[in-house]
Amino acid sequence: MSAPDAVIDSLSFIDAVAGLPEQASQAHRDAAGLDLAGFPGPDEISNIVVCGMGGSGISGDVLRVVASGSLAVPVIVLKQMRVPRFVDGRSLVFAVSYSGGTDETLEMAQGALDAGARVVGISTGGELARRVVAGGGMHVPCPPGYMPRAALGAVVVPMFVMLHKAGHLPEAHTWLRAAEAQLRARRDACAPAVTAPRNPARELARRIGRTIPLVYGTGALGGVAAMRWKADINENAKAPAFWNQYPELDHNEICGWGQHGDITRQLLSLVQLRHDHEHESLEVRTSVTVEIIEEVLHQVLEVRAQGDGRLAQLLDLMYLGDWVSLYLALDAGVDPGPIDAIATLKSRLSPSNPA
Repeated sequence: MSAPDAVIDSLSFIDAVAGLPEQASQAHRDAAGLDLAGFPGPDEISNIVVCGMGGSGISGDVLRVVASGSLAVPVIVLKQMRVPRFVDGRSLVFAVSYSGGTDETLEMAQGALDAGARVVGISTGGELARRVVAGGGMHVPCPPGYMPRAALGAVVVPMFVMLHKAGHLPEAHTWLRAAEAQLRARRDACAPAVTAPRNPARELARRIGRTIPLVYGTGALGGVAAMRWKADINENAKAPAFWNQYPELDHNEICGWGQHGDITRQLLSLVQLRHDHEHESLEVRTSVTVEIIEEVLHQVLEVRAQGDGRLAQLLDLMYLGDWVSLYLALDAGVDPGPIDAIATLKSRLSPSNPA
């Protein structure tokens, strides 16, 4: 690959990816100073709902899989238009849209307000901030200037901090500190100045090459990381990718390798995302699954999370995926920043578009 300053990076996406550790730490400091007057305590809610799409919506998946073992109430993640009937006055709803203008999130936020839920909007401002404040909810501002998919720290961290301060997640401060340290360590290992094979992201991108990544994660935590890898490769490398998670994939997808092996072994690279918080049964399950399907795959690559705790290991896997997708783009001469297909879609769907 050419040196990073010689590649196409019109939106300085390399810098955006490299800045995630500082972004998360700053979001932690900013959220610690929030006035939580009126924010519900543990006895005042029956569920936590996170509404959002894309890079903002995955913040809810992070909260769900990291905090489910500690919270006394369920976390439900909505990526749709309407809120379900159970959302009511005992629901704590986080409406997350970095831009503040995501149509689906605005619809869900309004539905939650109409249902009497306690609504917290997380955005840089925009219509989401206006609606939430007008409806009696709370707005948490995000720093401007990021691409939404590169604003993970800005949208994830405030939820953990608020839940910590209100007594829902006493451990969250410790989780965040460990995660911030691991993000810095991963950035130091994957930054452009580090060459392959010492740079794991560059090496993974080199090995994946022009094949299509199939990303499998273990359990709920690995599944969220796999979903992020898939989205990263789609948006940043402008390439197809697919994901699934154990053990669910062993109840259906494992049967999909009975035909077309002569084609799939030329096209598909399996990337397995592993971590220290897997159920003990998954060690054998992943090994047996690979034995069954590896002959129809181009290759099998395994990645193991690093860091202390569930949040640190999840963000570590997700951040590694950010870097891998970046190097896949640069290796192919693709500008990782612009997402023209999404811009075109939004333009076509705009009410002002005469088409």
